[in-house]
Amino acid sequence: MTVNFQYVNLDASDTLSALTEEKLEKLATKFEFLISAQVYFKLDEKDHNAGKICNIELSLPGPRIFATSNEKNYEMAMTETINDLTKQLKKRKEVYKTH
Repeated sequence: MTVNFQYVNLDASDTLSALTEEKLEKLATKFEFLISAQVYFKLDEKDHNAGKICNIELSLPGPRIFATSNEKNYEMAMTETINDLTKQLKKRKEVYKTH
């Protein structure tokens, strides 16, 4: 699975990219139909409580799957987003089993 990272309004982080890629590879082993992932890390300067946003869009057969979260730090945002994607992928896998 190919993973593309984009950092909006902040500097790129190799550590954050590596951690995200590691978690996405675990998803790819569970759900073998994944093709690629687009990961966006954004900084919302107007949100003083959270403002660390992670968007992930997964490419797979059928419609794409998308999740986003806004947390206090990027690791929490990334983990929450991947948890949301996992729920969506489980539902999609059930659809594939019935056909």
